[in-house]
Amino acid sequence: MSELAPKQVAVSPVEKFKEFLVTRGMRLTQERDIIVREIFSDHEHFDRDDIASRLDKPQDGNRVSRATVYRTVTQLEEAGLIRKVARANDREVYEHDYGYPQHDHFICQKCDKLIEFRNEEISAILEKVSLEMGFRMTGHRLEAHGICSECAKPPSRRHQKLDMI
Repeated sequence: MSELAPKQVAVSPVEKFKEFLVTRGMRLTQERDIIVREIFSDHEHFDRDDIASRLDKPQDGNRVSRATVYRTVTQLEEAGLIRKVARANDREVYEHDYGYPQHDHFICQKCDKLIEFRNEEISAILEKVSLEMGFRMTGHRLEAHGICSECAKPPSRRHQKLDMI
């Protein structure tokens, strides 16, 4: 889904999360470790149920409760490792924030497809406007809603002979 390459980071997401948990007086349990590794195993957008379903496999020995997944995803967001991305169907969808470059999204209102992109001109405009307004910008998130190229294709016309009548 994504063409954005991860940035090189000095500390792994697991270690970064462990550091965050220590500041909260918590520890990195085996279940939390499994969840973080699953989330960062690829750069796909996901929701909590996606992760819970992937980890609800007793035969793998990695069974993690849905409640633990929900709590850990919230903690990962608080730690700045992941962030929510809006979707048309109101699901809470997440993506990696740690280790990936700043980027924006096109969101299809028909199929909910998320298309990631980077555009330096948009970033430059935001920087310019923020300076003009005396605003110290620390980042931005742009989500443009519309129809993707697949959904915008006209329907195939199977009854062309009827059109001649």
